[in-house]
Amino acid sequence: MVHICGVWSNYSSSALCPSHAYWPEKRPTRGSGSHVNIHASLRRPVPVAPVVLTAVVLLAASACGGSASGSASGDGGVEGDLSGTIRVDGSSTVAPLSTAAAQLFQGENPGVRVTVGTSGTGGGFEKFCAGETDISDASRPIEADEKAACQKNDITYEELQIANDGLSVVVNKDNDFAECLTVEQLKKIWEPGSKVNNWNQVDPKFPDEKLELFGPGTDSGTFDYFTEAINGEEGASRTEYSPSEDDNVTVQGVSGSKGGMGYFGLSYYEENKDELKVLKIDGGDGCVEPTSKTVQDGSYKPLSRPLFIYPKASSLDKPEVEAFVEYYVENSAEIAEKALFVPLNQTQQAELNKDLERLRGQHGS
Repeated sequence: MVHICGVWSNYSSSALCPSHAYWPEKRPTRGSGSHVNIHASLRRPVPVAPVVLTAVVLLAASACGGSASGSASGDGGVEGDLSGTIRVDGSSTVAPLSTAAAQLFQGENPGVRVTVGTSGTGGGFEKFCAGETDISDASRPIEADEKAACQKNDITYEELQIANDGLSVVVNKDNDFAECLTVEQLKKIWEPGSKVNNWNQVDPKFPDEKLELFGPGTDSGTFDYFTEAINGEEGASRTEYSPSEDDNVTVQGVSGSKGGMGYFGLSYYEENKDELKVLKIDGGDGCVEPTSKTVQDGSYKPLSRPLFIYPKASSLDKPEVEAFVEYYVENSAEIAEKALFVPLNQTQQAELNKDLERLRGQHGS
């Protein structure tokens, strides 16, 4: 684990923090009004070297967070003398959002330590329902068995949608024959027991080239969402592919294989578009490319999805956790944009605002 730009991380240093980020003038700052300036180092790390499958980010406000003395925008306010530790774990997709929110929050609250882990959505809920964390990051809604585990341990929680994401299906940048795939073709490739091993088995017009598959591991909410959307059953997938809980490994696999294909969150493609090619998906109404607009308006189907945080109710009674969640929610749109995710649409944002007002009434001091 290394210390980079105020961040303790298992990621490689150049992935998290470009060299210029060490200089004070390049630190993340809060501008005028409610604008949030999130440094590129908080976004998806670029695949510069193999990294470990489980990363834990420990954010130290003194290095990159700035020394702002103001409070967070909004009625709740964030006191600069807050202290304590906030434990966040779960989806590797949501982690860049929580990391950005944490670093900015700590810039105004240096007495608070926020840890952000990436155990995957399923792994995160295991820890959350065992009482080990305060907030669980998730790229899918909590499931029945996870709800039961929380209930067994008297863990109650709130569900807050904080951004949108699309799953991008990517191929090698030198792939000059695949432009769009139907849901049926994707299912043919990824369904359990699939025998598709060459591109010409997907479409006779494609060349007789080996198809090498890469994707998330089974603890990933991305895996859950993709298998349900494409194969019709969550968790139903062929096993003959290279899995990893770290999307950087998928980036490296696809970019290093001429016949490669993989899938992950749209923001990872945006960070690595020079190395990859994204496919359009035909969900029944023609080929649609994944973009912020098509994800937000729902036309990119069936691979658009919501992203969540799940704060534990008892943790929200702690001033530092309540303040962090309020800060996260109030700045969610700008955090999403700067971290290359898709902000909530108007209806979703209105619902989130209602949730925040309700939480203030229940847990506000």
